[in-house]
Amino acid sequence: MHIPDPTSGDRGVSADALPAGSGAGVGSRQPYEGEELLPLVDSAVLEDLEEQLNGSELAVRFARDYTAMWDQRYSRLAAAVLSEDRASALDAAISLKITSAMVGGLRLARLAELLEKVIRQGDFGQGQALMEQVAEDGGQTVSELQANYILKN
Repeated sequence: MHIPDPTSGDRGVSADALPAGSGAGVGSRQPYEGEELLPLVDSAVLEDLEEQLNGSELAVRFARDYTAMWDQRYSRLAAAVLSEDRASALDAAISLKITSAMVGGLRLARLAELLEKVIRQGDFGQGQALMEQVAEDGGQTVSELQANYILKN
């Protein structure tokens, strides 16, 4: 899955997009490249999903299921990263990337793509540092989906 890179056109994520060092732990969160340029939720993606599913009912159900599963999805990812279980962490990060992109959660999808990259490199220290951002962006994405899409439909 390709998540657009807002800072350089539509080229995807580069290795340089990762926060510098692995010291971005609790209390010292560092923004990742392009973070402020990506919306938490892109309504155009949701409109496209509605079109693909022939109406808003299935799209809203998908978004509702996505938000309902957030805690479980995050817990699974965090546990896999903490225990340095590469296969489970990759599976969870890829799942988060794809489903987030499908509901328009571009910022979280981009972050999941960065997390996938560091896991593939075996850098679980950096992966653990990114989990604070995953929790923050994930919670904000869920809140925005609920307030501005699910409840309005």
